[in-house]
Amino acid sequence: MKKTAIMTDSNAGISITQAKEMDVFMLNMPVIIDGQTYIENEDIDTEFFYKSQESDADVTSSQPSVASLTAMWKEILKEYEEIVYIPMTSGLSGSCASAIMFAKEFNGKVQVVDNHRISVTQMLSVMDAIAYRNEGKSAAEIKTLLEQDGLNATIYITVNTLKYLVKGGRITPGVAMLGSLLQIKPVLTIQGEKLDTCSKARGMKSAFKIMVEHLKEDLDTRFREYAENGELAVGMAYTYMSEEEKAQWQEKLQAEFPDLPFYSAPLTMSIGCHVGPGALGVGLIHMHR
Repeated sequence: MKKTAIMTDSNAGISITQAKEMDVFMLNMPVIIDGQTYIENEDIDTEFFYKSQESDADVTSSQPSVASLTAMWKEILKEYEEIVYIPMTSGLSGSCASAIMFAKEFNGKVQVVDNHRISVTQMLSVMDAIAYRNEGKSAAEIKTLLEQDGLNATIYITVNTLKYLVKGGRITPGVAMLGSLLQIKPVLTIQGEKLDTCSKARGMKSAFKIMVEHLKEDLDTRFREYAENGELAVGMAYTYMSEEEKAQWQEKLQAEFPDLPFYSAPLTMSIGCHVGPGALGVGLIHMHR
C-alpha cells in the first residue's frame, strides 16, 4: 500500500490533465445555475458558465456533497494509508470547515489543510505538499507545515464589471452605476481570510498598475527574505477571457518581476460567481524550495 495521497479541489485551478501528471486527486466543485447543479470539469465548461451568468441566470456556488467527499476519501484509502486534503480557504467557503468535521470519522487518516489559499496560491500549496511527501513527511506533518505557511501569500484582484459584486452584496447598485459611468475598477485583496476592497482605479490598465505597486510593496517588506532565498513566486489568476488578453497580462506581469518563477491558474467558477468574466488577479507566494 502507498503511503500518502495528496488531494485538492478544483478551486486550485489545476486541470484534470495536470492533476494526473502531478499524481494528485481532485474533487470537482459544484455550481448551481437556475436551480440545476453542475460539476466543474465534468458536465459544465467555462463558456457555458459565463454565458449563463451574462444572460442573468441565477448562478451560485455550492459545497460538494458529504457523500461525494467521503466516498472519494474511502476510495483513495483503499490504495493509500493516509490523505492530505487541501481545499479552498475557509474564509471564502464553508466547504473547508465541513471537510474538517467529516475527517474526524477517519481516525486521523485524512488531514484537512486550512491554509487560506485559492487558485494559484492553492496550487502552490499542492506543489509544496508533493515536495514534502517526497521528502518522507507524514500527512500530519504536511498539514502543519502548510498551515504554518498559509498566510505567506498575497493576491490582488480587479474585475471587468461591477455587476456581480452588486449581486453578491459587496457594493450597492448606486455605487456600481456611478463606478460604471466613471470606469472605476475596484482592486480587491485576499490576505488569507476573505475578499476585501483595498483600492480603486480608472480602467483595467490603471488597476493592473495599482496591483503591481501593491505587489512590489509586499516584495520589499514581508516577502523580501523569501525572494532573497529563492523561495518566492509570482502568480496570475483570471476568469473567462481570450487567450490573447491572457497572454498580454502574463507578459506584462512577468516583465515587472523577471527574476521570480511564474505560475498561472484560473479563478474557478466558485469565485467567478462573485467577480464575473474578465477578472484578473496577481499575487506573490512563498514556496517550498
